[in-house]
Amino acid sequence: MSEEIEKEDFVSEQQAEEEIVEEEDVVEAVATGKFSRLVSAENSVPHKLTGMYKEWFLDYASYVILERAVPHLDDGLKPVQRRILHSLKRMDDGRYNKVANIIGHTMQFHPHGDASIGDALVGLGQKDLLIDCQGNWGNTLTGDSAAAPRYIEARLSKFALDVVFNHKTTEWMSSYDGRNQEPVTLPVKFPLLLSQGVEGIAVGLASKILPHNFCELIDASIKYLQDEPFELYPDFATGGSIDCSRYNDGLRGGAVKVRAKIVKTDRKTLTITELPFGKTTSSLIDSIIKANDKGKIKIRKIDDNTSANVEIIIHLTNDVSPDKTIDALYAFTDCEVSISPNSCVILDKKPLFLGVSQILRISVDNTRKLLCKELEIRLAELGEDWHFSSLEKIFIVNGIYKVMEQCSSLQEVVQRIDNELTPYKSMLKREITREDILKLTEIKLIKTTKYSVFRADEHIRGLESEIEQVERDLNSLTQYTIAYYKDILKKYGKGRERKCEIRSFDTIEATKVVIANAKLYVNSAEGFYGIGAQMRKEEFVSDCSDIDDVILFNKEGKYIISKVSEKGFFSKNILYCGVFKKNDTRTIYNVIYRDGKNGAIYMKRCSITAITRDREYDMTKGTPGSEILYLSVNLNGEAETLKIYFKPRPRLKKNTEELDFSTLAIKGRSSQGNLLTRYAIHKIVMKERGISTLKGLQVWYDSSIRRLNTEGRGDYLGEFEGDDKLLIFTKSNTYLTCGYDISQHFPEDIASIEKWDSAKVFTVIYVDKEQGYHYIKRFTAEQCDQRPQLFVEEGDIFVLMCDDKFPALQIRFGGKYNTRPSETIDAEEFIGVKSHRAKGKRLSNYEVAEVVTLEPLEKELPPIEYQEEVAELPTVHEEVAEPKQMELF
Repeated sequence: MSEEIEKEDFVSEQQAEEEIVEEEDVVEAVATGKFSRLVSAENSVPHKLTGMYKEWFLDYASYVILERAVPHLDDGLKPVQRRILHSLKRMDDGRYNKVANIIGHTMQFHPHGDASIGDALVGLGQKDLLIDCQGNWGNTLTGDSAAAPRYIEARLSKFALDVVFNHKTTEWMSSYDGRNQEPVTLPVKFPLLLSQGVEGIAVGLASKILPHNFCELIDASIKYLQDEPFELYPDFATGGSIDCSRYNDGLRGGAVKVRAKIVKTDRKTLTITELPFGKTTSSLIDSIIKANDKGKIKIRKIDDNTSANVEIIIHLTNDVSPDKTIDALYAFTDCEVSISPNSCVILDKKPLFLGVSQILRISVDNTRKLLCKELEIRLAELGEDWHFSSLEKIFIVNGIYKVMEQCSSLQEVVQRIDNELTPYKSMLKREITREDILKLTEIKLIKTTKYSVFRADEHIRGLESEIEQVERDLNSLTQYTIAYYKDILKKYGKGRERKCEIRSFDTIEATKVVIANAKLYVNSAEGFYGIGAQMRKEEFVSDCSDIDDVILFNKEGKYIISKVSEKGFFSKNILYCGVFKKNDTRTIYNVIYRDGKNGAIYMKRCSITAITRDREYDMTKGTPGSEILYLSVNLNGEAETLKIYFKPRPRLKKNTEELDFSTLAIKGRSSQGNLLTRYAIHKIVMKERGISTLKGLQVWYDSSIRRLNTEGRGDYLGEFEGDDKLLIFTKSNTYLTCGYDISQHFPEDIASIEKWDSAKVFTVIYVDKEQGYHYIKRFTAEQCDQRPQLFVEEGDIFVLMCDDKFPALQIRFGGKYNTRPSETIDAEEFIGVKSHRAKGKRLSNYEVAEVVTLEPLEKELPPIEYQEEVAELPTVHEEVAEPKQMELF
């Protein structure tokens, strides 16, 4: 019996698919098969599965987009956020409410459960704008979650009460169950969407609008109203720095890079004090540990001391550079993240992709309309108040209320009062209605006996004055809107200044900052190379990283650049294997090769900056049988001297010859080189290691990214070589010297940077903290190698510094000496050059108001006297050791 029932209720999958495909059968008969219980019921209309998917899925997707995930353009809120704020307004009595109670109240309007409401409420509270929180609401820096809803409380902030709500200008609709009224959108008079930002994922659609700075949004709104151009860039409460060069106004296709703020505490310690947007201290530390485990960076330990402020302390090992580690943190960890905005909003029940500038313009226009609507409502209310106050005065002062005693019915009362008011109708601004008369009849007798004409006139004059002001505001609505924005900025802008620094980021090449986490080995005879464990028995080449490139030469003159691997093969008879650095113009290859089996011998010097990876190139002319006889790789362009021995042969006059590579010009890698000889070479021996033939490295400083470069960006610092140093002065009255390594980072408060000259004299004026006197000192900067030297003591007030050779200073006096004529002093004659630690000399015995620098003095340098050394001849009385010398005299 059960088998028969199963046969009747179920069909095979093949039959079910046939019934779905055959449209006529499905329409005419009730669907059967394994989907029948899902799509059919008693007395129901049958559905085709494909139609169900098309219609119902579209409805579902539209609902998620419009009612859950994407914010509305008018108020910048998702439905759950709007309902939370509406519930808070209904519950508002000035006191805090339990979050659990708020969630329960919001469920009257939001049909999606308490979890989504609680999460949305905590998210709004953590933005610290619309909700005043009390209790443990979590920590956005560490990622700690908020306490349970029964333990925390909330209420609307003063900003929300001022800006978000107005019952008179709100459009209302029924809630999901029809029991309550909720706002379609809230009358927000502020670009709330751009201030808070939003992120939502719907069905087939996503929206991601980054938060912007509160004060900058108001400034931009005012500029728009004044027809001035404006720019908007994101700002994050977590701080850090941001590169907005590809922001694209927040539209799809744009991207911003955000970096943590990393401070170099000392040579072995880095401190992270600000986080990238969307990251917590926990996630950031996890990414650093993963990079360390993979060998990308090298750290000893991490301490997380974050509470109210971020403080992640990274302890480095002794053998790593802090500057290089900072770049590696940006390259391999979440210390730098790229964020792709996607500005999507809802308008007229449709999703729109609008830039943040356009969103701001629409918000400002909407605010202007709302303010106009509020003024019009207020004007109408004032008009009504003035009308009834004037009518009440006429009614009481002229004793019209007394006629009510003579009437027997309400209709007669209304008619008699209307007749009595007829002579005064011209004094009013509108017609007298039945409702006005009925309202007059409700005036209590005691009010008529104690009525004060003076107070009534004062009230009417006050109404007239306010009506005039409202009419002026309506006539100059733009200026009124500007004043409204300025008032918001004044009341709520304090403490909301920009926290994220806008700057340009330099591109960090991972291969230049990754630590050497592997060892490169080579088997020259067999042609294998790599970093794997199976290569450890072979010849060690150098330390490298697992993302480096290697360059390999064989004796036939072929060479290739390849990605380092566990074990790779190039060719037998490998002549050279080493780590290759892209765009390295200072590494020079000195080569001697034979062209063909018995051809001429050529010599060349070249650099290899960039070639296609895994493609074979030729260092020779490519003639079969060619061979490299000598190869040296010089990291700084050194040029050695070689001694070349030729094979003996008849009529060969010289068996040896010296070659100085410094006499050869550096050419491209494809050049054939210069002819060395046509004779066969027996052997080549290095006679002398040479020095670099390259010019000094020309270095520039780009202040926008606070980095050095060799591409000509920024201020030119000079040509550096050898032990040359940089001299840096900071705004904290310190200086330091350092090398010219391109990878190093500089302090944020850098005041000036230049090439260090040990003989250069600096003149400094400062005010002593104890007595308030102006002092002058002159000093030369000492070499201190990354150890900041304080040249003005803490507490003293720095005034000015100049590096003129012969500085001239003008002293202007103040206080009771303000009539004293200014003095000009020659700083070089006034005080000598001493150490930067010296206190210096008091500038004047009189009270100094100001010190300014003048054009430097022109002085002739004293000529340098060269005194020839004259050998003293022996006198006749002296004994001469060598008699032959005596004979010359």
